[in-house]
Amino acid sequence: MSRVRVLLLNQALGPLDYRVPYGMEVEPGSIVLAPLGPRQLTGVVWEADRLAAESVGDNRLRPLVQAYDLPPLAAPLRRLIEWTADYYLAPTAAVLRMALASASALEGGRTVTEYRATGLVPERLTPQREQALERIGERQGLCRELAMAADVSDAVIRGLIKTGAIEAVEVSVDDPFPTPDPDHAPPALEAVQREAADIFVEAVRTPDFAPFVLHGVTGSGKTEVYFEAIAEALRRGRQTLVLLPEIALTEPFLKRFAARFGHEPVAWHSGLRQSQRRRAWRAISTGDAKVVVGARSSLFLPYRDLGLIVVDEAHETSFKQEDGVQYHARDVAVMRAKLERIPVVLASATPAIETRQMAEIGVYKEVRLPGRYGAAELPDIEAIDLIAEPPPRGRWIAPRLVTEIKETLERGEQALLFLNRRGYAPLTLCRHCGHRFQCPNCTAWMVEHRLVSRLACHHCGHVMPPPEFCPECKEPDSLVPVGPGVERIADEVKALFPEARTAIVTSDTIWSPAKAAEFVARMEAGAIDIVVGTQLVTKGYHFPNLTLVGVIDADLGLSGGDLRAAERSFQQIAQVAGRAGRGEKPGRVLVQTHEPGAPVISALVSGDEESFYAAETEARREAAMPPFGRLAGIIVSSEDLAEATETARLIGRTAPNVENMAVFGPAPAPLAMLRGRHRQRLLVHAARSLDVQDVIRDWLGKLEWPRGVRVAVDVDPYSFL
Repeated sequence: MSRVRVLLLNQALGPLDYRVPYGMEVEPGSIVLAPLGPRQLTGVVWEADRLAAESVGDNRLRPLVQAYDLPPLAAPLRRLIEWTADYYLAPTAAVLRMALASASALEGGRTVTEYRATGLVPERLTPQREQALERIGERQGLCRELAMAADVSDAVIRGLIKTGAIEAVEVSVDDPFPTPDPDHAPPALEAVQREAADIFVEAVRTPDFAPFVLHGVTGSGKTEVYFEAIAEALRRGRQTLVLLPEIALTEPFLKRFAARFGHEPVAWHSGLRQSQRRRAWRAISTGDAKVVVGARSSLFLPYRDLGLIVVDEAHETSFKQEDGVQYHARDVAVMRAKLERIPVVLASATPAIETRQMAEIGVYKEVRLPGRYGAAELPDIEAIDLIAEPPPRGRWIAPRLVTEIKETLERGEQALLFLNRRGYAPLTLCRHCGHRFQCPNCTAWMVEHRLVSRLACHHCGHVMPPPEFCPECKEPDSLVPVGPGVERIADEVKALFPEARTAIVTSDTIWSPAKAAEFVARMEAGAIDIVVGTQLVTKGYHFPNLTLVGVIDADLGLSGGDLRAAERSFQQIAQVAGRAGRGEKPGRVLVQTHEPGAPVISALVSGDEESFYAAETEARREAAMPPFGRLAGIIVSSEDLAEATETARLIGRTAPNVENMAVFGPAPAPLAMLRGRHRQRLLVHAARSLDVQDVIRDWLGKLEWPRGVRVAVDVDPYSFL
């Protein structure tokens, strides 16, 4: 190849053609360094017939600088990048950047100098040198590490190096990861689990696309079932990707995986250091990393020989990326499995309506686990009518729930109180003049966080100390918190049960896998009596001694115009209820609500999940809403209100008249200002059969707007803020 088309990591540019210097070998997928003006940018060689570029004569082509010594991006990954960019109306280069997510991994192998004993005994053997050689033994490491292990100074180790008793060894920093053993500790599966596992194992053996929905109640052993499919992929030497919705779940999963397979899988998430990302990326690209567990971005990594994809907690809305390339990892995972011709398992106790519909029409195969594993039974769920049984004034926990907590603690068991609201109070106002504290950058209230003594915006991150007086009327000691957050519930718990050991679990307190591991260890050791948490505790955790769950405000997620509000509330409460009674002790769930007759609450209490989902699905069908219709949000933002408003009106005025498509708006977004930018929204509603991406691409492609205006398209939106 003397001429190649290269897709550079620059969203402002399209593909460019380059000349291949004599002696350099490249192919589609090769990762290269190419000149662009005075700079040099990383890019990937692409098929010329798949990406259009400006026609340039051979004599004007600049030569590539180098081709990296790395496996090329495989054709299925290149097709996935194209599909994602096309479907979500994103720059192809922005999607490619997720595949090349570690710049340092592109460089050649790195080494570090370590030291080890040679077996020689120096002529001058002091007591410290003798101690060092004895304790070092077969150990190898950095000079400082050996000194610490031997409990001597660095100078002693350096002296031994000079005598030849310790020698230097060049070691690669890209040490291979240990390979998990598929036969390390196979579980004793029950008959229904074994039947499900056999289905997945057979799919791994068959080299073809096979999408599955693993629909099992909480505690039914879904993880053990898909572990058997991972074991089969390992036996065949192929790679597996397990997607998790939260990095806080990674650490408990790693421990569970290591217990089954003898070694931890390779982790990929935003909490990794640069060196860890480099090592993981290179091992993934060479095929040495056999099992990868990661957040949604791990979906675009360059696996050498992918044999299975598992999406755990597949219903979770956090799989939808809300900025940059606004893709849904669940749907992209299915597309990657299709392009790779491999099975994909969507595991969930409460599958999304979109997933259920695909199973209903036969596109996905549903595999069910209807009961809990072993002796565990599903918990009893009761509703507490807050109108008939209100908490005392200034309190948020109803008397019946207080009694249940007391009895649970007396039995030596653990309780969990769930409220999906961080901080102490969602609103602070002045009782004298009514002033409310609002974020200066967003149309959102400042949330009081009493533990760290600050007011914070949960949208842009702006923080401020709580003022001593009202900034409006200057009245001192007039500020009052309105409504409860988890910190306020925790304060109430401490007042009611001063002897109980309480833990608050939110993204403010569990911000890393290490913090999650610490929390799990304390729970398993019985060092926590009552957990007060947000949605972070609704999934993935298994605490056999946790027998009581109290939902403080079941109505919280039902307000607003979100078409998925009822479904999301059902999923969230069902998931948190599933934390109770996962061992031999029976579980109990009390749901506080002002509307005990609401369909969501009735379905939870009666256990009639199917009727609830049938009614929700039918309502979506009648309104032609997803999955029976299509939505796309168009979000216009600018620091200048007039520019944002005028651009939104321009887009609205020029909306094409297309059959089976309607455009609503523009209107100010519910979050009319976010991070200092004014926001307007339009909503496109179309029939399922319409290629709405092509319509929007042609429509917006003809328009021009000021440089300070951003126009983003959110295909299949999950957030309507």
